[in-house]
Amino acid sequence: MRAVAELLDILDLETLEQNLFRGRSPKDRWQRVYGGQVIGQALVAATRTVPPERRPHSLHAYFLLGGDPKVPIVYEVDRIRDGRSFTTRRVVAIQHGRPIFSMSASYHVEEPGFDHQAPMPAVPMPEDLPGEGLLKASMMPRMPEPVRAYFERERPIELRPVEPERYGERKPGSSRFHVWIRATSRLPDDPAIHQAVLAYASDMTLLDTSLSPHGRTVFESEIQPASLDHALWFHRPFRADEWLLYAQDSPSASGGCGFARGLIFTRDGTLVASVAQEGMIREKRTAPTPEA
Repeated sequence: MRAVAELLDILDLETLEQNLFRGRSPKDRWQRVYGGQVIGQALVAATRTVPPERRPHSLHAYFLLGGDPKVPIVYEVDRIRDGRSFTTRRVVAIQHGRPIFSMSASYHVEEPGFDHQAPMPAVPMPEDLPGEGLLKASMMPRMPEPVRAYFERERPIELRPVEPERYGERKPGSSRFHVWIRATSRLPDDPAIHQAVLAYASDMTLLDTSLSPHGRTVFESEIQPASLDHALWFHRPFRADEWLLYAQDSPSASGGCGFARGLIFTRDGTLVASVAQEGMIREKRTAPTPEA
């Protein structure tokens, strides 16, 4: 419960002035701010400027610079448009006087319309899968120290992979990856909180999927990963403290970048969100040895 309470505290931004908010990072040993944190905080900042009857239906974000976890992040919201059905906001995250992240978010009033969705993949339910102990045992030896420290401490999001074997050895596999996710304790009933928590979690495993066909993972010390952009669409209501299936695939990787997509379902098969992301996935370059 402590980790979820800390996450909720991180998402509860301080209001500095109209359209201006300040967020902080958790006190851990990451060298850069986790991308999902900035997405979640930026969504909270934008939502604070929108009437409560309008809910976010999409966001599109770019990561410009690595965030510094030691100093606060200032979020500046631009109220671009307030229409009859849609509201648009632009958010810029600022540190050390420079933008590190930008996001556009669109909000929509609830209304009836056509309805269809993609079916949920046929995968085991979360209670039929091993817990995180098996995942940790197979991944820990290959994790960089900051990542290992993250997995060793209490965390706000529980992960239960359907294919945990991909972390056991460097063996090329499928470009598809499925993981059940949920907050580790109950959240408040406010839908805006559940959307912000899902935005936070949506960045956790997606880029890693683009390395699966190559038998590699972002948790290896030899891999240099970084999210470049992130898009998220909310389709239907959900609770982020109940199990959600994150069905991911990677259509392409080239030129040092990997592209991945994700569909997020409730356990009864309802499609609640879609995600797309491109990120850097390069092997760390070693400096050439000087000639004697």
